[in-house]
Amino acid sequence: QVQLVESGGGLVQPGGSLRLSCAASGNIFSINAMGWYRQALGKERELVAGITSGGSTNYADSVKGRFTISRDNAKNTVYLQMNSLKPEDTAVYYCQAADVRTSWAAWPSDYWGQGTQVTVSS
Repeated sequence: QVQLVESGGGLVQPGGSLRLSCAASGNIFSINAMGWYRQALGKERELVAGITSGGSTNYADSVKGRFTISRDNAKNTVYLQMNSLKPEDTAVYYCQAADVRTSWAAWPSDYWGQGTQVTVSS
């Protein structure tokens, strides 16, 4: 099986920064895309940022210019650098690994982390 473990969440003041990390472990042959989603209280889960194995990235309009996603393929780890944080960024942030194969012939599956709370408040 594959496990995703997130870290780096916490409480930060508006304008501050946080860096989230997500490490995938287990029987991994390859991972196509990795990404970060968030879910605020009472709202649906939304994509924050994604990155492919080749390094192509995409961002939600609300975080462009403030958040940066990066990835270490050798470590199966994805990062989210969050700068200029706003109260509306408060949410539980989830890591996703998409199209994960446990062997070259295996059917791809998606996996999720358990989530990490980010709270932006003065």
